[in-house]
Amino acid sequence: MSDYDFDLFTIGAGSGGVRASRVASAHGAKVAVAEEYRVGGTCVIRGCVPKKMLVYGAHFAEDLEDAKQFGWDLGETSFDWERLRDTVLGDVDRLSKLYTETLENHDVTVFEERAEITGDHEITLASGKVVTAKYILIATGAEPAVLDFPGSEHAITSNEAFHLPEVPKRIMIAGGGYIANEFAGIFHEFGAKVCIVNRSDTLLRGYDQALSDRLLKISMTKGINFHFNTTFKSITKNDDGSLHVELNGDDDQTVDCVLFATGRSPNVEGLGLDVAGVEQGRIGEILVDEYSKTNVDHIYAVGDVTNRVQLTPVAIREGQAFADTVFNNDPRTVSYDHIPSAVFSHPPISAVGLTEGEARNQLGNIRVYQSDFRPMKNVVAGRNERGLYKMIVDAATDKVVGIHMIGPDSPEIMQGFAVAVKAGLTKADFDATVAIHPTMAEELVLLK
Repeated sequence: MSDYDFDLFTIGAGSGGVRASRVASAHGAKVAVAEEYRVGGTCVIRGCVPKKMLVYGAHFAEDLEDAKQFGWDLGETSFDWERLRDTVLGDVDRLSKLYTETLENHDVTVFEERAEITGDHEITLASGKVVTAKYILIATGAEPAVLDFPGSEHAITSNEAFHLPEVPKRIMIAGGGYIANEFAGIFHEFGAKVCIVNRSDTLLRGYDQALSDRLLKISMTKGINFHFNTTFKSITKNDDGSLHVELNGDDDQTVDCVLFATGRSPNVEGLGLDVAGVEQGRIGEILVDEYSKTNVDHIYAVGDVTNRVQLTPVAIREGQAFADTVFNNDPRTVSYDHIPSAVFSHPPISAVGLTEGEARNQLGNIRVYQSDFRPMKNVVAGRNERGLYKMIVDAATDKVVGIHMIGPDSPEIMQGFAVAVKAGLTKADFDATVAIHPTMAEELVLLK
């Protein structure tokens, strides 16, 4: 008989926590999970899944307009935000239930309440129940970072954006990262007047400069306004419910909604990390080794709470590796090289590997191939928006070390090409591949 109530107790039932828990149980462990909000975590409940659904909805604004050039007379169209919002939230409910069923079908005990580490191998639930576990896994994810200045309480975050009663007529978005640009595209297509306030002069830090510049140009052409090198001084709520925003470095603005999209911080508050003696980093992230183990032998952490790579598929891989390592005697680590990523902006961006700047710094001698083209659909529709594909090649080895794309369906196209980059294929391998014509993806095997 075990000396503990559970072999594994997971705090947080997001993507990483759910994967780790069900795999550990499949390996024969007795497992429990505590989730204070809803099973599914950020991605399923208030992140990439519902956001992608809004992106799909937003695309119809341009598709319906473009349809005219393809012979479709649709008559007068209108958009119903409440219908889309409620449809999305309904599907989120469905997915959350499926995640719960997955855990229960794997004999994982689910506590729908907050949990805190209160002693050695000890967890106390919000109800007061105390349980023990041989291993504790922290998978509490991250939460939206919130700016602090007079009146900042009048702003919302991405969490609340999915529940708005109506589309704001004027919305100001703080930030220059993927969340800011994605919601800017979404609300613009839904008819809002959108402006982005960014404290620096850089959009999408970490992505290739050429793609960031192209998205900026396209977004400005669409009518999205940008305020660079600008910070917030204050927000005052007017009698009519609108918000008067004072800015440092730019003119004051009156808007109906301010959305903070300024990054995400590890969700570590109230976990009892100090009691457990778990070491944390500069922004509170839980420090772990290559096997996701903290400085405390029986406590592990995976996903965004570690601030290694804040991506759902990475958290899932970390959860899988943890469970295999600890409960199946099969030590596994996660490779963080060549992780593909996407920005579901309008148009979307995708990338894998080194940017041109990174490659020059790391490799020195590189070759850059580029295709700047107008997708066929845009040509027929009379839309001047252009796509841009870049390939970065190590001149010494001919290996493709980076691919960067902006244009329709870029994330869908990138998934396959990410395999090629991960596998270390060369430019000659790409050149030897026959194109599928006519497609946008063929550009990547025709680069000269």
